[in-house]
Amino acid sequence: MVLVLFYHLTRSPVEATAAGLLSRALDLGWRVMLRGTDPARLALLDERLWLGPEEGFLPHGLQGGPQDADQPVLLGTGAIGNAAHALMLVDGAEPLTGEAEALERVWVLFDGNDPAALETARAQWKTLTAQGLHAKYWSEDSGSWQMKTERNPPD
Repeated sequence: MVLVLFYHLTRSPVEATAAGLLSRALDLGWRVMLRGTDPARLALLDERLWLGPEEGFLPHGLQGGPQDADQPVLLGTGAIGNAAHALMLVDGAEPLTGEAEALERVWVLFDGNDPAALETARAQWKTLTAQGLHAKYWSEDSGSWQMKTERNPPD
């Protein structure tokens, strides 16, 4: 059963949080689709992931290339193109209809200092939990990550 994790970012940038989660996903042997809404923002994220420390290298590529299906982490705005086990949503990106249920994990990363991003995340929470998906909401308000609430835990 899929687990949807909402990350309310107030101190950490999306790039740093994404890199940490992606690294853990790759350690599990998962492929990940990182979906955004703005190709320019994804290109910037792509550059930042390439600039990470060598020992923390995250193999990835931008969607639309000849190697999409082979990418451990694929960054794009479209449908999953790399047989992903997990989906990371940034900048208000949405899961496609029926997509989340087939995955191991969905992460929703949103800027808690942006009122529009908060409203989008609230709407996503309502939609995904109404579908019966197991969801947890994490916040870093206190300086460290704390789970604030959970819906639809497995029996």
